[in-house]
Amino acid sequence: MSNGAMPKPGESDRADAPRHVAIIMDGNGRWAAARGLPRAEGHRRGVDALRKVVRASHELGISYLTIFSFSSENWSRPASEIGDLFGLLRRFIRNDLATLHADGVRVRVIGERKGLESDICALLNEAEELTRNNTRLTLVVAFNYGSRQEIANAAQRLAREVAEGKRDPATITTDTLGSYLDAPDIPDPDLIIRTSGEQRLSNFLMWQAAYSELVFVPIHWPDFDKAALESAIAEYATRERRFGGLVAKTGS
Repeated sequence: MSNGAMPKPGESDRADAPRHVAIIMDGNGRWAAARGLPRAEGHRRGVDALRKVVRASHELGISYLTIFSFSSENWSRPASEIGDLFGLLRRFIRNDLATLHADGVRVRVIGERKGLESDICALLNEAEELTRNNTRLTLVVAFNYGSRQEIANAAQRLAREVAEGKRDPATITTDTLGSYLDAPDIPDPDLIIRTSGEQRLSNFLMWQAAYSELVFVPIHWPDFDKAALESAIAEYATRERRFGGLVAKTGS
């Protein structure tokens, strides 16, 4: 966390806004448990929070918003909860895709699609194809995603090129490997936010997060809103980013 005083909601400014914000949406289950509600209700309210944050992101000058919606580790959860999560995804795309498209939001999906149910794959493809030419905000959905697997997949592709004689191993640089990740054309996140108080990346964008600013907020995801996003951006704006050398002020 920043050594400076915690900024208050509303203190962020569009000129200081990070270009790319990534969010680990954590705490739906704990939000529900604290209210004596089923976990499914926490996930449903989490979708409501996502709608608010997508709307707020463009207003705050954000160009890319990446959300960690379903990790590859989430398959270890009870089958009933996985079914609830997939049901929410289906409803979100069917009910919200037209609105996202009308609002100029481009949807991108990263993560493994092999093994997913055919209708889920079809919905993800539909969301990407329909919104392909939108430019107002890019919403990157990390679904069935794990950063270690993403990096391993990139390494395997490069290894095949070497084995087939198409590439000299000496040509493999960090930039080369980065270009083989799921969405190499999207800039690395300037700011990564995790809700619910946990302070770790949990296998999320580990390659891309090399120079990201991290902000951990104590509130659970269903309670996250525009004011909370503004507060996180205001803290980001107080940071000095050195990148191993000279100071670079955020938002500059």
